Amino acid sequence: MRNAALILGIIGGLWGMVVGFFSYGYTVVMQQYGNDLSGWASQVHNVGLIQGVSLVAPILAIAGGAMARSQAMVAGVLLLVSAAGMWNAFGFNVFTMFPIAMCGLGGVLALAARQPDAH
Repeated sequence: MRNAALILGIIGGLWGMVVGFFSYGYTVVMQQYGNDLSGWASQVHNVGLIQGVSLVAPILAIAGGAMARSQAMVAGVLLLVSAAGMWNAFGFNVFTMFPIAMCGLGGVLALAARQPDAH
């Protein structure tokens, strides 16, 4: 289960980075050119949340996946926090369903690992 959490966390974090790049980039484009694009696109309601989660959630997922074999409890929490952050900031849609599902499942598997953590 720890190996599955490792793989799911790292892949989910990499997909989360792709979503994060586009989300962060969208907010920056709208800040710079929002007046020129009015009627075509609009700024998101909470720019700080989108930009913060775009940076932090993929890092938490990759870090959680990387430590899934040695510290499964911490890894599980990091992966679940990453999945919850992505769901809260971006919603569950066609672009976010795989990173959210991978991080969430990786977190559950890491928490369900039977071996005690090495100290």
